[in-house]
Amino acid sequence: MQAGKAALAACVAWAVAGWWLQAPMAFIAPWVAIVLVESTVYRSIAHGLQQLAAIATGTVVATGVALLLDSPMAAMALVLPAVVLLGNWRRLGSQGVYAATGALFVLTGGPITITSSAARIAEAVFGAVVGIAVNALIRPPVYLRSTRAALEDASGEAQEILDRVADRLAADEWDSHTAGSLHERALRLWRLVDQAHAAVGWSRESLRVNPRSRSRVFSQPDQDYDDAVTVLDYVAVHTAGVTRAVLESSGDDRKGWRPGPHAAKPYADFLHSSASAIRLYTRSRFAPGGQDEQADQELREVVEDLNRALDDLRQRLLGAAPDDPDTLATYGTLLTQAHRLADQLVGH
Repeated sequence: MQAGKAALAACVAWAVAGWWLQAPMAFIAPWVAIVLVESTVYRSIAHGLQQLAAIATGTVVATGVALLLDSPMAAMALVLPAVVLLGNWRRLGSQGVYAATGALFVLTGGPITITSSAARIAEAVFGAVVGIAVNALIRPPVYLRSTRAALEDASGEAQEILDRVADRLAADEWDSHTAGSLHERALRLWRLVDQAHAAVGWSRESLRVNPRSRSRVFSQPDQDYDDAVTVLDYVAVHTAGVTRAVLESSGDDRKGWRPGPHAAKPYADFLHSSASAIRLYTRSRFAPGGQDEQADQELREVVEDLNRALDDLRQRLLGAAPDDPDTLATYGTLLTQAHRLADQLVGH
């Protein structure tokens, strides 16, 4: 859709500037229009203002120096270093390169006059207006669906990792290869959480100065989105801690450090409850039609199960505390990660 809108903006700008008005620098209008059909309306406006400032600056400086020296080559040697440096100015952002581009158009585009330079700036302004208008008026882009998808991807991966670890613990299958692969997946979970965080910001930006933001269908991501990212961030941290603890105790030389069935089974139950809570949290907060009441009720029940599983786990581990300090350290690490994970899930 955005590609088609960019092509439309270029065609409209050329039809008006080149075909109808036959402007002397008509090619600049579609060139500016096509690049300003950005991924969000806000970005189109912000980049449009920066780009026009850069083009105008490069054009004015190049025109003044060229007329003063009466030599395009000498003007190029003086102007280009200055405008390239100017292009790095923070206020121009990623559009700073257009200062040098505007200067080159002046110095390489034939006779240099004030009239031709003014026409270049006018065509750039017209192209920017067309590009921004097309992006804002024709199905302006909104990215709420991708935000929900990013949150669901992160929570789904966390749920799957915890369920896999729980299954292994319950079956007493603690091989180091599987534990290592699950720990690597837990470390990569941060990338999905980062993507979800970026998607929340992206969706908010897509609704800024967007006509569709007034629709009830599209509303600004509320605090639930920020809370979900915070929860998933903590889940990623503690999931990595759980998988690390399992990995460290899965080697053949550490079999004596592993919790026995009296502790592994309640720990597996706790992880299954945690995985269910993560899944239901996302379902209840980001259902397509709004908050899912059924999922919310199921979430409350799972949180109760989570608390009971944690209490049972605490009693089992405390009652079976061995004299071996290495095994005791493993028990303590697993219990600590369980407490931290539960605190975040129950708290939110």
